Amino acid sequence: MSTHPVDEKLPALKMATTGLQHVAAMYAGVVAPPLIVGAAIGLTGTELTFLTGACLFTAGLATFLQTLGIWKIGARLPFVNGVTFAGVAPMTAIVASTDDKSDALPIIFGAVIVAGVLGFIAAPFFSKMVRFFPPVVTGTVITLIGVSLLPVAFGWAQGPNPAADDYGSSTNLGLAAGTLLIVLLLRRFTRGFVKQIAVLLGLVAGTLLAIPFGVTDFGPVADADVIGFPTPFHFGAPQFQIAAIVSMIVVMVVSMTESTADMLALGEIVDRPADEKTIAAGLRADTLGSAISPLFNGFMCSAFAQNIGLVAMTKIRSRYVVAAGGGFLVLMGLCPMAASLIAVVPRPVLGGAGVVLFGSVAASGIQTLVRAGLEKDNNVLIVAVSLAVGIIPISAPEFYHSFPETARIVLDSGISTGCVVAVVLNLVFNHLGRNQDAEDVTHPMEAGEELTGSTRTAPATP
Repeated sequence: MSTHPVDEKLPALKMATTGLQHVAAMYAGVVAPPLIVGAAIGLTGTELTFLTGACLFTAGLATFLQTLGIWKIGARLPFVNGVTFAGVAPMTAIVASTDDKSDALPIIFGAVIVAGVLGFIAAPFFSKMVRFFPPVVTGTVITLIGVSLLPVAFGWAQGPNPAADDYGSSTNLGLAAGTLLIVLLLRRFTRGFVKQIAVLLGLVAGTLLAIPFGVTDFGPVADADVIGFPTPFHFGAPQFQIAAIVSMIVVMVVSMTESTADMLALGEIVDRPADEKTIAAGLRADTLGSAISPLFNGFMCSAFAQNIGLVAMTKIRSRYVVAAGGGFLVLMGLCPMAASLIAVVPRPVLGGAGVVLFGSVAASGIQTLVRAGLEKDNNVLIVAVSLAVGIIPISAPEFYHSFPETARIVLDSGISTGCVVAVVLNLVFNHLGRNQDAEDVTHPMEAGEELTGSTRTAPATP
């Protein structure tokens, strides 16, 4: 029996370069939370570098859990794991409410450990949600993932600092457009291996293009240490405070919801649909990675939606490629100088590549919606309302400003709110109170049939 592309082991060079491409796509997302939280605490430059390296190291460990797996842990799909941005707001709130800032990180770490352990226990129960994700729901959520990530790319394209004079300058936007053009040309006029690493080559070319404009900063490489291990409990032993624990449990629920949607999306893209067992294993990897992360001074980990677009675009579906990316993350955590090489890539260059990556995710969602029975008015309403609700945090970031901070953790995640709305509306329109249309719907887990909202597709009669 032939090996599924997800389980395929590629040649070493191809494995390394495509794995590095995954790291480049998600690097900014991993380092942003520790930089924001560290700045709020007032960490020194050395401490901030240590915290960032620790988050890279733990992201690599979590990626190993997710891609390679042990026992019933790990979706064994090409998923990159890293620090979830959903935890930034509550973590900064914890910092603000802590009188002695030296206690802030231990309190955060204690809360993440508890949330991770509870999430690990809840994973098999949470995974049963898969039955509520027919194509009308998964297509909507996948589209929302891509649409929600695009503003990140647009922000990168403008520059690293919104307060800077050159933010959104013609130089920054020109570099982003140039990188995008390079990626598109490589995808159009090259073949084979070069075509598959078009994003990585585009990042390299964009970085070189930025040098004459003074945007590329090699300072981090010169200042970085060669070796640096994230000593366990470097910032102190974990502390356990109820309020902080509750806030991080809420973040964990949000993270598990998004991870479930991400696994369903990636399962569709790699042609290995994520069933209940796969989702439970994937959530165990997320939550165990989160519980272990604070031991090495890292934050809560979650699957990175950014890399789904890279898989969709390159068609390289091997989980071992992403595991190689996890190896690079561990290396960066142990070697700050290696981590600084990725940091050299200017943010506008990342933005140009991000347009392709994140747009590919949205396109994959649209492809799924094609199979969702949109000729039915009910399904059109489900998609329309769910997309609208999911786009609120993007188009109107202050829409929920009067809600409590705890509620905003959920509401400010367009992926989570859109996902919940899509699931609820699908139940209301296609399941509850049915009469004459009842025979048109079947359970999504029935063998040989696929639930598409209010329609049923049965195997063709031979």
